[in-house]
Amino acid sequence: MGDEELVQLDVLGVRRQAPSDQVVVLLLDLDGHRLLPIVVGVAEGSSIAAAQSGITAPRPMTHDLLVSVVEASGRSVARAEVVSLVDGVFHAALVLDNGVRVDSRASDAIAVAVRTGSPVVCAPAVLEEAGLEVEHREPESEVQEFRAFLDTVNADDFGSEEDDPGSRPPS
Repeated sequence: MGDEELVQLDVLGVRRQAPSDQVVVLLLDLDGHRLLPIVVGVAEGSSIAAAQSGITAPRPMTHDLLVSVVEASGRSVARAEVVSLVDGVFHAALVLDNGVRVDSRASDAIAVAVRTGSPVVCAPAVLEEAGLEVEHREPESEVQEFRAFLDTVNADDFGSEEDDPGSRPPS
């Protein structure tokens, strides 16, 4: 699969999807036209979020270990490729700087790419099948709406921890 065929994606972040409580990694094509949501495990989602936030564990986690092994062998990660969607499961590959392709789950490939600063790319067919169209709004209008909101809001609108049953320990 040649680079010219692939669509580069930006890893927007990790979210929990209510009410199913699924963990989803959100990827956006660089043109901002399509969003690719990928459901991942809790551990993988946490790993991606931690790497994006610059949080490092006191001891290497699995994805950190994988990066260390690749680098200790004198190689680097060139990119993570989301290559196919089979029966609802995303398939991916880590591509090393020497062209070697390593089969991977999409979540693991993304976690490694975030750690190494490597690009995440996607086959156009996958983006066509699983991507969601993004509704475009003018950034300036969003800023104006937010400023209008800030002009009308005050701290009392948000309540306090005492008003939030979720902030109290169970009885």
